[in-house]
Amino acid sequence: MSDALSPCTCFHLRRATRRVTQIYDRELAAVDLSLNQYSILRRTQKAPRVLGELAEDLGMDRTTLTRNLRPLLDAGLLDETRGEDARQRLITLSDAGHARLKSAVPHWRRAQHLIDTAFGTQAVARLHLELDTLAERLRPHAGEAA
Repeated sequence: MSDALSPCTCFHLRRATRRVTQIYDRELAAVDLSLNQYSILRRTQKAPRVLGELAEDLGMDRTTLTRNLRPLLDAGLLDETRGEDARQRLITLSDAGHARLKSAVPHWRRAQHLIDTAFGTQAVARLHLELDTLAERLRPHAGEAA
C-alpha cells in the first residue's frame, strides 16, 4: 500500500509533524533550543504556570513535561517553585529564559514564514483551526484504555 493511501490518521499527522519540526528545530538550533523547548518557554513567559495546567496546554502528560523541563531548569531558563499547596509545582520563566526567548523569536518567525510560504497562509490558518478542533474533540478520549 502506498503511504499516501494509508488510512491511518496518525501516520499522516506524524509524517507532517516530523517535517515541520525539522524546519523549526533547524532555525532554533542557532539559539540552542528545540521547538519543544521554545514552546515551553513561550507558554511560561507571562505568568507562573502550574505544572499540570502547562502539561495540558502543551498536550503532554506530566511525566513527559517533567522530563522536558529538566534541561531548561538546569540551564537556568526556567525556575521552579512550590505553590500555596506544597504539592503544586509552579514553573516560571527566568530572566535568562526571557533573554533566550527574545533571541529565539526571529528564528521561529523564519521557520513559520517558510511553512506559510510552502503551504500558503490561508491553508496554514485552516490547518490550525482543524487541528485545534480535532484536539478538542479527542480530549475526552485521550486517556481511555483500548
